[in-house]
Amino acid sequence: MVVLDTEGNTDCEYSMGSEVTGKKKYILVMSDRTSDRKMNQALSEAVHAAETANRAKSTFLSNMSHDIRTPMNAIIGFTTLAVSNIDDKKKVRDYLGKILSASNHLLSLINDILDMSRIESGKIQLEEMEVSLSDVLHDLKTIVSGQIHAKQLELYMDAMDVTNENVYCDKTRLNQVLLNLLSNAIKFTPAGGTVSVRLRQYPGTKKGSELYEIRVKDNGIGMSQEFVQKIFSPFERERTSTVSRTQGTGLGMAITKNIVDMMGGTIEVQTEQGKGTEFIVRLPFRIQPEQHHTEKIAELEGLKALVVDDDFNTCDSVTKMLVKVGMRSEWTLSGKEAVLRARQSVELGDAFHAYIIDWRLPDMNGIEVTRQIRSLGDDTPIIILTAYDWSDIEVEARAAGVTAFCAKPLFMSDIRETLMTAIGQKQADVEDTIFPAAGLDFRGKSLLLVEDNELNSEIAVEILNEYGFLVDTAENGAEAVEKVKNSKLGNYDLVLMDVQMPVVNGYEATKQIRALNAPSLAGITILAMTANAFDEDRKKALECGMDGFLSKPIVIEELINTLQNNLK
Repeated sequence: MVVLDTEGNTDCEYSMGSEVTGKKKYILVMSDRTSDRKMNQALSEAVHAAETANRAKSTFLSNMSHDIRTPMNAIIGFTTLAVSNIDDKKKVRDYLGKILSASNHLLSLINDILDMSRIESGKIQLEEMEVSLSDVLHDLKTIVSGQIHAKQLELYMDAMDVTNENVYCDKTRLNQVLLNLLSNAIKFTPAGGTVSVRLRQYPGTKKGSELYEIRVKDNGIGMSQEFVQKIFSPFERERTSTVSRTQGTGLGMAITKNIVDMMGGTIEVQTEQGKGTEFIVRLPFRIQPEQHHTEKIAELEGLKALVVDDDFNTCDSVTKMLVKVGMRSEWTLSGKEAVLRARQSVELGDAFHAYIIDWRLPDMNGIEVTRQIRSLGDDTPIIILTAYDWSDIEVEARAAGVTAFCAKPLFMSDIRETLMTAIGQKQADVEDTIFPAAGLDFRGKSLLLVEDNELNSEIAVEILNEYGFLVDTAENGAEAVEKVKNSKLGNYDLVLMDVQMPVVNGYEATKQIRALNAPSLAGITILAMTANAFDEDRKKALECGMDGFLSKPIVIEELINTLQNNLK
């Protein structure tokens, strides 16, 4: 006899024996199926999870096929148009800009796939170094400025209570987290919207470290609560008519979450459909003592400044910084009040020595405040403080009497630099060039570039020539070995070696060079150049005798810095 539970499942079984020698005998057998049911339920859930994951990956592959082909189609199409209109400089410039944009988008897709692969296999390792948070945020602002202008958005950046702007962390991964979050905000914010990034420092829980909170907020389309539950899962993208045209791998948030976890931090999201989204990241960083940035400046000590900003927190933060460099500071939330105080200070014989004025004041913008202060005959340095791009108003502002501009987020290093420049103690160096570190001169230095791809070789030679290098080339590892073997001491100062090449690859070529009889030739500096960007590739390059590693596509600044360090 089988006994069922209330859900119709077998609960236990009874077995009855037969009559023997005139007496009835009964045998009762009981079987507990609870563990079986739990096991079956767990298996069923595991199968469902696996099927869901497989469907997500299938959708991901389908999306990737489309998303990769889209920028590739743009690259091929605009290249064809550029060739067809080669004599029309304006059109060619426009086409090249679009090709560059599509190429960068394609590269970001590929990087996402590689990063997720490395995360899942546990191959990502953090590389801690000293990092300037000021540089990180200002660079981030520069990187996304094109996207901001293209979508007619406003980008607001600010830093509050950051007394330690130099920290120890993995700069590449921090940049990746911030760029993922900011790009996401830009992507899902319609034209005319606003995106903001706010950094704040809090006391840490461990000695020698502080907690940094980064808030990335937009007033875009927001997300459904259903999607929020799985936003940090790989391969997920929200399916709505609003976002269906938006490209991406669906990996960005999963990568971001994994990196934040690896850094010992937390990430949370607050969102409402139709109103926007805010990501809040909190990261603990070891700090660098700010001895240089917090010491008083003799030339500024005792001088008086007026801070004008409609945001109390900004006034308070800037005032604290000014006091730290030795200045006296007053502040006001109103442009009209600023003009009144300027007039009174002149009349009382206690004039201000610097004005720091926000560009976008509600009652009177910074340029108009400047005009009215100048009309008083006051030639005190005036610094316009802004979280926005000032390029469109720079000519008007200079004509009104503005001395200098300072971009938010404002750090101690920024305020020191701007004040010293504005008050005339230091001249700022301005370079009109697209090449980073263009002041470096490597004339007299000779390189051997080993690259089998003709286009890559041509690009590298042109860049290196810009910095004064003499460049010889080889198409494969075998040719490179022969050129080094037959060279004289001083012919080549360094070898840039591609890894994947026909005939003899870069690893084997390096081993053969290291085995040459002449020590002066065998010991030549060799740097790997490869599109294989995994840690094991870096390790393999060093094990075969290479001295350094550069990932493709080559970043000019990284290339020049690496060459400079290896040619000392």
